[in-house]
Amino acid sequence: MTERVTADMWFDPACPWAWITSRWLLEVEQVRDVDIRFHVMSLAVLNDGRDELPEEYKEFLKTAWGPVRICIAAEQRYGGDVLRSLYTAFGNRIHLQKQERGPELYVAALTDAGLDPALAAAADSTDYDEALRASHEAGMRPVGQDVGTPVVHAPGPDGAPVAFFGPVITPAPKGEAAGRLWDGVLLVAGTPGFYELKRTREQGPIFD
Repeated sequence: MTERVTADMWFDPACPWAWITSRWLLEVEQVRDVDIRFHVMSLAVLNDGRDELPEEYKEFLKTAWGPVRICIAAEQRYGGDVLRSLYTAFGNRIHLQKQERGPELYVAALTDAGLDPALAAAADSTDYDEALRASHEAGMRPVGQDVGTPVVHAPGPDGAPVAFFGPVITPAPKGEAAGRLWDGVLLVAGTPGFYELKRTREQGPIFD
């Protein structure tokens, strides 16, 4: 029997593409011998100080601080395993139900995940920013700062660790199709000197 391995995904709850990738990874768990652990990165941290960004995206980033701070606060209170259920709760409300990021959503998501709704206060606190930046840095260090979320770290085909941004997909493959994509991503990511494979996105996120 093949021994199960662990792969790690860094997410920002506000990113729709990360959400789709995370749902794909949960499918991969069912068809490959891999367990997924979730960690927090931050688009707000990644883009901190980038004044050249479009104004619309700057407005988006202002409300991106809250969910990641809450995730870090929950991780510190309950441990890293809680991020799976909390991320799902955030994603369901942000991406599927199209709820506005704010106190009402934060309390509801924490409640959905069975966590203390008082942790919603972390959204407006800088007390968790040092830990947030450390978690972000741990995810981004192997892939560099010119990519966003999602970031995945995993054992490559030969067992050596690989790290990569993406895959950016829509909709999330299901069943064995999810497994085949996993196999292919690991194959290219584990190839020495391989850096990029990309084409123009012609459709937005599909949350099927």
